[in-house]
Amino acid sequence: LAAQITSTPISLISLLDSKRQWFKSHHGLGVSETPIEYSFCAHAVCNPDDVMVVTDATKDDRFKENPLVTGPPNIVFYTGVPLVQEDGVSLGTLCVIDSKERALSSQQIQSLRDLSTQIMALLRGRKDRFELKKVNETLRRQNDAFKRFAKLTAQLLKSPLNQITRYTD
Repeated sequence: LAAQITSTPISLISLLDSKRQWFKSHHGLGVSETPIEYSFCAHAVCNPDDVMVVTDATKDDRFKENPLVTGPPNIVFYTGVPLVQEDGVSLGTLCVIDSKERALSSQQIQSLRDLSTQIMALLRGRKDRFELKKVNETLRRQNDAFKRFAKLTAQLLKSPLNQITRYTD
């Protein structure tokens, strides 16, 4: 959808760790991760409130020697919207890439911002489902333990209750 909105050949949902950026989703690029030192997205996440736009990476001092610029996929244009958690921490970016110089309209940039908000909502939902699954499993185990306890307790109480019934009869 991001590539379609911007008419770019490549779009990525990139997540970062200390050594790499890996692509949770990718369109138009055949790799699933790259080293963090080549990452445009690592620069974009430094300003979580801003969209990072590089119109020509071959002229940008930060990127002109980058192997992703000097070789395949020959990045020239990059726009990255940080994927920001509720606590303000950036996990990565929604980004679009092209091998030619270009510019995006304010409407396209706003559409990418809106899409990044939806991505974060989906990631939060996925995290919430995972946590609920863990809680559900814990409750199931506790319920099973309680059932075993109740069964054992019933068996232990059955004999004295039978004796009481006999005495009262």
